[in-house]
Amino acid sequence: MIASDEVLLRISDVLKAMADPTRLKILHNLQNQERCVSDILETVGGSQANVSKHLSVLKRAGLVDCRRQGLKVYYHIIDTGVFTICRNICDSLELRLDQAHQTILAGRRQMDDGMRGD
Repeated sequence: MIASDEVLLRISDVLKAMADPTRLKILHNLQNQERCVSDILETVGGSQANVSKHLSVLKRAGLVDCRRQGLKVYYHIIDTGVFTICRNICDSLELRLDQAHQTILAGRRQMDDGMRGD
């Protein structure tokens, strides 16, 4: 059964929000605790305006939320499923890299055998 257009659009929005290295760094930075923007900025780097823009994208996608305490704004993860997605992608990449490595090793053995005249 194919998901409705609305569901597919929502999935696409979440994946687009995750499809940026800086935003992935921010998510990783927030994985275990909430952090204020200045703490995130120290870890992620870049300008405050740029980090704030990325946080806004993550918030619109429903991945993070924030709370204000005095002059500081603290962000936290609200959808921990994002880390399951990341783990699944890492597992898939690792499998593909292992397969590519095995293919390279097999090719190397064939070349070595050919050079020896076996």
